[in-house]
Amino acid sequence: MPVNHDVKLGTNVKIFHSHLVNLYGCEVGDETKIGAFVEIQSDVRVGNRCKISSHSFLCEGVVIEDEVFIGHGVMFTNDLYPRATNEDGSLKTADDWYTVKTLVKRCASIGSNATILPGITIGEKAMIGAGAVVTNDVPDYAIVVGVPARIIGDVRSRCQNMEKSASGVG
Repeated sequence: MPVNHDVKLGTNVKIFHSHLVNLYGCEVGDETKIGAFVEIQSDVRVGNRCKISSHSFLCEGVVIEDEVFIGHGVMFTNDLYPRATNEDGSLKTADDWYTVKTLVKRCASIGSNATILPGITIGEKAMIGAGAVVTNDVPDYAIVVGVPARIIGDVRSRCQNMEKSASGVG
């Protein structure tokens, strides 16, 4: 069953092609939309009115606040030093992993194919460009792009410029 019995779903959650998603041990808020081929692992919290686009991966330890947009193929990571085996050559087990938490604050947007490294906080209303690799915290309202992601602007000034252009001012 793609949506496990231990998943806590809010009201009016829409899961597209539910047989093509993998949700377990997570919590999904009210009115959130989840696309096909999405995996949301244990200990993930997704807020209300979010959109998680297809082919995205939200690993253990990720917290998504309300009204966040996650584009297609966004990948979160949760281990700073991933290895398949321990120093003695034995395969790692769940007890050998240390999960590093990640936070995406309210109304942030993450573009398609972005990769978010562990331990990152993405600020409120920040915008992450498509294909960006986020290696450091992103301030509120920042626009970041590139590999590694770097700040190129502020959402508030971009919106003000768009409003002036639309009204013929400036």
